[in-house]
Amino acid sequence: MKTDGAEKSVHDLIQQALAGDQGAFAELLNRHKRLAFKLALGIVKNPTEADDLVQESFIKAFKSLSRYNPRYAFTTWLCKIVSNHCLDHLRRRKIHAYSLEEPIQGKDGDIKREIADWTLNPEWQFVRKQRMISIDQAIDSLPPRYRRVIILRHKEDRSYDEISTMLGLPLGTVKAQIFRARELLKKKLKGL
Repeated sequence: MKTDGAEKSVHDLIQQALAGDQGAFAELLNRHKRLAFKLALGIVKNPTEADDLVQESFIKAFKSLSRYNPRYAFTTWLCKIVSNHCLDHLRRRKIHAYSLEEPIQGKDGDIKREIADWTLNPEWQFVRKQRMISIDQAIDSLPPRYRRVIILRHKEDRSYDEISTMLGLPLGTVKAQIFRARELLKKKLKGL
């Protein structure tokens, strides 16, 4: 669907879908189905299940579209619905639990289980925190036009269309500025 040679914005599609235009809702979901599928697959680890769960999530999204708050990114709202639906699905599945205290029965006798300790250690947490500080400092050191598009895209999770509208810039300019900002950040953060 095109209007005046430009792609319809997410906001326009939502308004049309709320007015009963199922084609607008279909286009909205087509734009996000790959992201939704990747998210679902990451949670359930089964492509067939993930596909089914995405379809069910889209039905839930359609039913609750009137509750969508346009102050937040549509992708964030939709991904929350998909992830919650996938997690609910996993909870409903029968879980086969095994005692970690019970030894494993083998041909040659019992084998005691050894469980790795995957808890976060203080050193790793410190390194992660320092990386985040370095990334924030690198973003703050960008020229203003690059800093604002990176913050809108990666910290506020805005779409290219939303950024274009908010800043009153052509979509191509927004994409170019985000690309340049990322390149500058890569140079600043090299070796981190």
